Amino acid sequence: MSLMCQIQVVLNNIAKEKAETIKKALEPDNVNFPEGLSLYVENIDNKLVFNFESKKNMRHLIGTVDEVVEHIQVALRVIE
Repeated sequence: MSLMCQIQVVLNNIAKEKAETIKKALEPDNVNFPEGLSLYVENIDNKLVFNFESKKNMRHLIGTVDEVVEHIQVALRVIE
């Protein structure tokens, strides 16, 4: 049996410049993901959308989502 999970985290009502800054700040973290785990970040209107997907280890997925959310919080504190 194959298990796949998708999680989407959305930052609403965020200025385009702020969204781009956060996205760029997280780019170095978007490399060397464990096999079967991915993250795609996109700007949609006034939203910054983080799409996580795991095809294997759910613990890696949960840990990655937690880490990315922490990094988002730090980035928001720094730019405000």
